[in-house]
This record gives sequence, structure tokens and C-alpha cells, in this order.
Amino acid sequence: MRVENAESGPNERFRDTISTAYGPTEIWRIDGISGIDELGFSQRVILENLIRHLDGEVVTERDIEAVVRQETGDHDIAFHPSRVFLHDTNGVPVLTDLAALREAAVAAGGPASAVDVGVPSHLTVDHSVVTDFFGRPDAPALNVRREYERNAERYRFLKWGKQAFTGLEVIPPGAGIMHQINVEYLSQVIHFDRGRAYPDTVAGTDSHTTMVNGMSLLAWGVGGIEAEAAMLGLPITMLLPPVTGVRLVGELPAGVTATDLVLTVTERMRALGVVGNIVEFHGPAVAAMPVPTRCTIANMSPEFGSTSAMFPIDERTLEFLADSGRSGQHVDFVEQYAKEQGLWHDPHRTIRFDRDVTIDLSEITASVAGPRRPQDRIELSGVPRVTDDFLAARLTERAEAGTVSSAQVPSAVPTGGDEGEPRGIRDGDVAIASITSCTNTSNPMVMVAAGLLARNARDRGLKPRPWVKTSLAPGSRVVTDYLDRAGLLDALSDIGFGLVGYGCMTCIGNSGDLLPEATRAVREDGRIVASVLSGNRNFDGRINNDVGMNFLASPPLVVAYALAGSTHIDLTNDPLGTADDGTDVFLADLWPADTEIEAVVRDSVDPGTYHEVYSTIFDGDENWQMLETIPGEIFSWGEESTYIRRPPFLDAPNRGVDDIVGARALVVVGDSVTTDHICPAGRIPSVTPAGQALLERGVKPRDLNSYASRRGNWQVMRLGGFTNMHLSNRLVPYGNGGKTRSLAEEAENGTLGQGEDAEPIIRPIHEVADAAADREVPLVVFGGREYGTGSSRDWAAKVTSLLGVRAVIAESFERIHRSNLVGMGVLPLQFAGGDSIDSLGLDGTEEFTISGLDSNGSVAGSAVVRAVHPASGQTTDFTVTTRVDTELEQRYFRAGGILPYALQVSLDSAPDTEQADHPQKEGTKRA
Repeated sequence: MRVENAESGPNERFRDTISTAYGPTEIWRIDGISGIDELGFSQRVILENLIRHLDGEVVTERDIEAVVRQETGDHDIAFHPSRVFLHDTNGVPVLTDLAALREAAVAAGGPASAVDVGVPSHLTVDHSVVTDFFGRPDAPALNVRREYERNAERYRFLKWGKQAFTGLEVIPPGAGIMHQINVEYLSQVIHFDRGRAYPDTVAGTDSHTTMVNGMSLLAWGVGGIEAEAAMLGLPITMLLPPVTGVRLVGELPAGVTATDLVLTVTERMRALGVVGNIVEFHGPAVAAMPVPTRCTIANMSPEFGSTSAMFPIDERTLEFLADSGRSGQHVDFVEQYAKEQGLWHDPHRTIRFDRDVTIDLSEITASVAGPRRPQDRIELSGVPRVTDDFLAARLTERAEAGTVSSAQVPSAVPTGGDEGEPRGIRDGDVAIASITSCTNTSNPMVMVAAGLLARNARDRGLKPRPWVKTSLAPGSRVVTDYLDRAGLLDALSDIGFGLVGYGCMTCIGNSGDLLPEATRAVREDGRIVASVLSGNRNFDGRINNDVGMNFLASPPLVVAYALAGSTHIDLTNDPLGTADDGTDVFLADLWPADTEIEAVVRDSVDPGTYHEVYSTIFDGDENWQMLETIPGEIFSWGEESTYIRRPPFLDAPNRGVDDIVGARALVVVGDSVTTDHICPAGRIPSVTPAGQALLERGVKPRDLNSYASRRGNWQVMRLGGFTNMHLSNRLVPYGNGGKTRSLAEEAENGTLGQGEDAEPIIRPIHEVADAAADREVPLVVFGGREYGTGSSRDWAAKVTSLLGVRAVIAESFERIHRSNLVGMGVLPLQFAGGDSIDSLGLDGTEEFTISGLDSNGSVAGSAVVRAVHPASGQTTDFTVTTRVDTELEQRYFRAGGILPYALQVSLDSAPDTEQADHPQKEGTKRA
């Protein structure tokens, strides 16, 4: 399928031709609609998108009216992104699904071309390189070699997809992080295609796709299954989002970074509650804010909980386009179109926001976030207190669980030890310090600050503590170019922050093993160690399985914590170490002045670098070029593969909207359960069910790789479902992560509800799911508030479906995960009236029946759940809201999910005979 703008019909009256830098250009005008004067930037982009795709069926006049009237939160719209953006760990399973769809289309008598990529789509390979080697000049080459050893099969599959699907382009490994490439190269702000102009809008399979909001593109993260639908030409359905205005005033104090600002914004927005909102920045401080700082803020939109975090088109936007190597013709074109369509920033225009708040930049202070969530901001001086409190709580939990004695629980953790005195690793020591992630490596100001601080530390004779694993993993080669030009790449390398590769690496969990002494301290002595990284995510178990505390910080603070070696040190008052002359060295002694940072950035960042770096972006290195290209329109699945397996999602029976009878709980969890808890992304430990299964298939321990890299193998992912060691499942005692009670077996044996004398049956999650399936017992999951927060990973929904879960009942859902559940045929149900499993007096051992779901073939707006207690037989009835929010989601759910629906639509729209050749790829590279 390929979606084209309608040539005639309801939207014709909005079409016009104007003269731009590219010549005569068709646009779809929004200024002819009355009542739009007070609409914000993001609403105007949405309005243009709806007008351009107005067909009276999928997009109607009523949709346009809803935008103008700002009927946010209760009117659903169909949005057509101009392009789709994927990374490899979600891109591989997307391609496996598309390959299975194409196979199914042919089996149903249709042509292979019935399933094709009709919307320009880019897939960047950036989530697979691991920090195996560091602290040596050849570390990048060695890490890349190991990357290809582990992932060659996946990469061959991606090369097959590139040649098999018309609209797909693949950016090979080693180019950088997808979001930084999107900002620095792919994004156009305004798209010009075959004489037509319209805003560049993006749906990405990573929640941090929002980073490009900083350069005035409407973009957000979607699940892989939504991305598949968009690639096939189906719209993304969503409730018209409320828009929260954030007025920025004042200036950042000296020594305060963009990272400090974004951590404060994250804290403020989470407290305000902007889940499902678009956050739109305005005010006097916006006009002075460079695009890299805007992108730093927009990158962490998912950590706010918002859909997008928009900045308007203005002089700063044009300045960045020019500075990053875009042509003067395109810069002029963007300005012309923005002014013509009312998308140019007017600071004096009144905008009608759903809410409007003010943040004063002059009040921002140096901060970090942690130790478990990105919204938990800490004043820099408060880190030791937070560390002490966290360790005391964790060790008390262990004492209560009997895993440590009460005597081991410290009232205060010692921080002393004379300089040079040997000491073992202590609780709260920093085991990982990594400058990584597009969030900060996209910003030359903070990267140069880190380089200057490293230079100053080197000149004073300071080094990171010997137990700290250090690394530098930028988001693009542009970064190392300007650091090298400034003489700062060597300074970083000299104190341990040598280049390890270009990719997400530590931020996505590809941190590699800790140093041996740190590993021993954790596994043998039970120490709780910390990571400090310049990333965007620090959820439990994400950075490294052996790290119990994780802090987000600016790149210069990452360097400082590596030098200090502990989170017990107050960087505002305590010395980082001792200089060669024996004097104490404090952070203030090393921190560069803002004027020095600005001067280095001005002298080192060159637009020509962007041309040089990105001129061969699609070529890849010799490793990529030497990989075999698999021919053919239909993929041949290898039965022995441990990476690529044919997914079973088109094989499952369509349950429709029938009532769910006699269900049992698989897990019962609390608030803020993330997609990392549901479906781990980090490395696969050998002791886990997934690790054991791979070892049995002959995979070597060092090649187990990560869950993220094995998402093309549904069998491995199913074994990893709900196995995060930090997941607390209330059906089992403390410490049994990855296990649960087999309530179906207990009920069959007659032991369920028999009190303390009856031994509960506790098994690995997948075994309990198998036992329930054998007995034809449906499963449900119970959650608290913000269920499914985290990255936009379709696999959190896919493993839920594969484990036989029919419904998830929670107090509230994260937007993307809720949508993904629907797309996989799993029903998201929300407690009504402030109810929760606790307020209803339930413990999860009950038998559940969910009735009233069907309303004339559609999913009803609410349902009734009856819980029957196993011991007393007492019943508890409560009402839930069905969160199938839009008409298109109704269609998906009735079909059994997005994939069965997409297959049917593809076959219905396919020509009677297959064309001999695919059309030439067009519009997939930057203009």
C-alpha cells in the first residue's frame, strides 16, 4: 500500500500553488479556516495533516472542526506521518512481521507486492554495539568486530529487507544514534516532495523520536506494531492531545547546563501530569535558546510522560539548519513555507493552551536524577543523602527477607580512606561512568564542557578510580570531529573516556561487563554499586544487571563522578581527589567558564563536517559491505536460527470481543512498572530461562547478547517476559523475580485457598503460562498507576500476548504501551472511580470473569469484573473502563490485532496481478 495525497475531493478547496525556493509548490492552506488564530504550533501542524488527507471517510470535516474547537482528550483522529523511523532492535521484529505478512499474503493468493513499505522509512542500526572493550585506542574497532560476530545474521536480514521493500532505507552500524542522525541529517522541518510541500512529521519506534521536536518537527514514539501499520500506509490513530504551554523566562546561571535544565523540566512536568499531552514551549527564553538545547529538552519528552515537546520554527531553527550543513535553498524554503502557513514563531501572538505554566531558567541549579527514575531530580549537594537513604532501605529489605543479617545494615556508609590507601568496593561506589546517549552528545556545549573538564583534570594529575568503567559513545561522528579539532578528544581519552563506538551502548543497556573487582563485589559480597551516565533512562536493571543504582547527569558531571568514584561524595564541597602536588582538587577548580566553552564551540563546530560525515551515510563500512545480501521477495526462515524466527502472531485464533471467563492472574504488580520490567532490554544472563535455552542451542556464554538484540526471535523474548530481577510480583515472596504462582494448577489440585498449610506452586513465568494454556485458563495481569512507562517497545505487549494474557487491569496506562496492547489483541482495562486491587481487598489469587465487553460487535466502553475468592467463595464486583480509545483501534481489536487487520487491508487493496518490478525508491533520502 502507498498513501498518496488526494488529487481531488473534499480537500481540493485547500490546495494552492505558491512560489518557493524550489519553484512552483503545492501546499494545503490552513489560513482559510476560521477560528484558528489562537491555535498553537503543534495544533496547526495536525490541522494541515488532516486537511491534506481529508477524504470524508478516514479523515472527515468533523476532525477538522474538533481541532479548531480544541476538543482535546475525547475526539480521535487519524494522523498520517510523512515518514517512519526505526532502530535495529525494533526494526528487526518489524521486518519479521512484514516478512510474515508478505508470506501470508502470497499464501492467501495475493501478490508479494501487496505487502510493501509505501511511506519513506529509515532504519538506523545503533542499538546493538556493546561496550566490551574500553580504555584502549582500538576499542571502537574491537567492539564493532564483536558486534558483527554477534549480529551478522540480523544484519543480513536487514539487508534483505532493504532490497525487498520499496520504501525502506537502512543506515548501517557505526553511523551514530538514530535521533542524532535524524536531527543532524534526515529531518527537513518542511518536506518537499514532487512539487508538494508539507511539514515533516515522524513516527518512530523509539520513544525518544521526540528529540527532533527541538528543531520544530512534530514527531513522537510509537510501538513497532503501530510503525508497521504506518509503513504500510495506515494512519496512526490517536485522541486529539491536549496542549500544555510551558513559558520559559530568564537565563541559565553560569555553570548550569542544558542537562540540568532538562532534569528540572522533567521533574516539573511529571509533577504537573502531562501524560498524553503535547508540551509546547514558548516565552522570551525560547527565542534565545539554540536548537541543540531545545533538542536536549525534547529528547526527554517520554520522561515527562508527554507525547511530544514542541518548539516553534524561528530564526534559531534556520540557523541550525545552516550550521548543520543543509543547503541555503532549503533554509530559504523552510522560512517561506513557515511564514506562508502561519507556522513561523510570533512571540506576540496569543495561544490558547489547555494549561500554561512558567519555568524561570535563572532558578535552575546543578542536578542529577536517580537512583531509579529520570524524574527523580536531586540537587547536586543532595546526592550523598539520597544514596544513604536508598542503601539503608534496600539493605533493610534484604535483612527482612533474610538475605543479609541486620548487622550488615549500615546506619551510615563510610566514605573515607586516605588517598592511595587500598580499599574494597563499597556500597554506593560508581562502577560505570559513561558519556553516551543522543540526549546530551547532540549538544556541543555540554560535550565541550566535558572535554575541558577532562583536560583540566588531566593537567592536575587526576584519574578515574580504578573500579570505574569509563566510556565515550557519541551519537554521531560529528562529535568526535569537533572534539578532535578542539584537542579535547585526547584529553578525554587520557583520563579513561576513550571512544568505544557510535551508538546507544550504555544507555540502552549494552554496557558490557563491569570490571572484575566490581563484579565480584556485587555477586560475592552483595555490594550495591552505581552507574552515572549522560543518558535519558535509568530504570531498574536497564543499564546493567549488576548495578543497583543509576544516576543521570551532564557529561562534565559524568567525568567528575568517575574521578570521585563514589556517590557518597558531595561534589559541591568534597574534593574529587589529590593533584600531583598533593593539594586537594575540587569540582569548582576544574569546571570551565561558559565563555571558554562558547569560544571552543564557535571555533570547532564546522558545517562542512556534516557534509563530510553524512555523504556516505548509507554505504556502511567494509564489514557491512562484505555481508551477503539475501535475494528474493519472500524471506526463507532458517530453522536453526537463534536470532530470526517466523513470528506466530498471524497464527493465533481471533478471540474478538468475547467475555473473559475463569481467568487467573499471572502477575500482580504496583505503580510505575516499566516496559523494562515487562520485557528486559539488557544482556541475557546465562542463569535465566532465555539464557539456558540459548546455551542448549549451542550459543556460547559470551554470545548470549541482549534481549534487545534478539527481538527477532519470539521464543527467546517469551522466555524473557516479566523476568526483570527488579520486578516485584506480589504473588510470590520477595526475591522471586521471573517466577509466579501457578494458580490454575493449584485450583485443579484443590490446594488454592487452603491457607498456610497448602504449599503454593511457584514456577518460572513461562511455565505457569504453559500450565494455564494446557488447562484453557485465560490469564490477566494487574498493575497500578502508570503501567507500561518507558521506551516504546512493542515487545512489552507482544510477550504479554504470547504468554496468554487476555487483559491487563491497571489504575492507569502509559500511552504507547496501552496502544500496543490493543494492537496485539490484549485488552487494556482501567479501574474506575479510583479503585485499585488494594482498595477492593483483592490479593490476585481470585478467579476473575470479565463480562459486558461486546457492544454490537465493538468493544464496550466499560465492563464488569467479578472476582471470586478461592477460600470463602465471596464475590467482589467492580467496574472497569475499556481503553480501546479510537475507532481504528476498535477495528484492530475486532480483527485480532494490527497484523491481521493489515493483512486483510493489504489483500483488499492489492492489484489483481503482481507487477513485474517494484517502483523506484524515491523520497527516502534527505532532499
